[in-house]
Amino acid sequence: MSRLQSLREKLAQAGLEGILIGSAANRRYMSGFTGSDGWLIISNSSAVIAVDFRYVEQARLESSDFELFHVKGDITSWLPGLVKGQCIQKLGIEADHMPVSVYQAICKVMQAGDNPVQILSSNHLVEPLRMTKDAAEMEYIKKACDIADGAIAFAAESLRPGISEKQFTLEIESYIRRHDSESLPFEIIAASGPNSALPHARPTDRIIGEGEPVTLDLGARYRGYCSDITRTFVTGKASDEFYKIYNAVLTAQLTALSVIKSEMTGAVADKLIRDMIDKMGYGEMFGHGLGHGVGLETHERPRLGMRSEDILTEGMVFTIEPGIYLPGWGGVRIEDTVTILEGNVVPLTRAGKEALVGRL
Repeated sequence: MSRLQSLREKLAQAGLEGILIGSAANRRYMSGFTGSDGWLIISNSSAVIAVDFRYVEQARLESSDFELFHVKGDITSWLPGLVKGQCIQKLGIEADHMPVSVYQAICKVMQAGDNPVQILSSNHLVEPLRMTKDAAEMEYIKKACDIADGAIAFAAESLRPGISEKQFTLEIESYIRRHDSESLPFEIIAASGPNSALPHARPTDRIIGEGEPVTLDLGARYRGYCSDITRTFVTGKASDEFYKIYNAVLTAQLTALSVIKSEMTGAVADKLIRDMIDKMGYGEMFGHGLGHGVGLETHERPRLGMRSEDILTEGMVFTIEPGIYLPGWGGVRIEDTVTILEGNVVPLTRAGKEALVGRL
């Protein structure tokens, strides 16, 4: 079934006659359009891509299955005629992605006149379709994972005491971009010593010293699709505490790779590993979810967290990333991008783990 057909089924189930899509990832997924601005209006009988002068030719090339509409003026000047021309009376919008000011303007203009259009929230209609990857998507993600694996190997050879977090990050980013990655899917995290206790630390001018944890979280992007991987290094001789925490995280991550199965919910998968880390005595130091979906966005569905109802199924791509963080000391996180194949978790990132510890 085509993506348009699948979305139209969801529209019917939601009691909608059409949907307005403006988020970049959903727009690209449905139409193939890679431009940075534009709208899709999809109904039961039509699919329109609306772009301004900058993107007309690009949309014509990339979105040949869509009727092209050349936008002139702001959205309130052209949307009413386009929607009413398609006989849409109930229009869904992506409330999670639309600014309040745009929503208010659309509501005002669409509800004016003798034949008002009802504007309804239609969050999470496209996102569930994106959770299961097709063969082409999987190949792009695998390529992005290969680039990320290479970057980890490069980092293992490049990391040295005396280099700053920022300089280390710059060298890794250069490697990723020189090996076919498009724009980075997210800012690289290179956090050393106490900074590594911050799961989303930003690189600083701090000089990396010997014997301290260095957490490196990076990804690559290939044809729009992302990868995400984290490894924790140590330079020189590590302390017993480092090995204790590192081995706890490694055990938890390897266990997750082996016990998570198809048809589990994200909450069940998360609880299995959270309970394990809690029994090790580090429950309070594992404050984020076990993982998240990866695709056109670095963080998408499915979610692996305490409240996730997403069911893990064949062809989904997500991360497994337990971590332990001790304020004032540092942290350890180990993360892989994985998929589900024949009911089991299969890693797509394969950079080494044990060999990196104490190696440098």
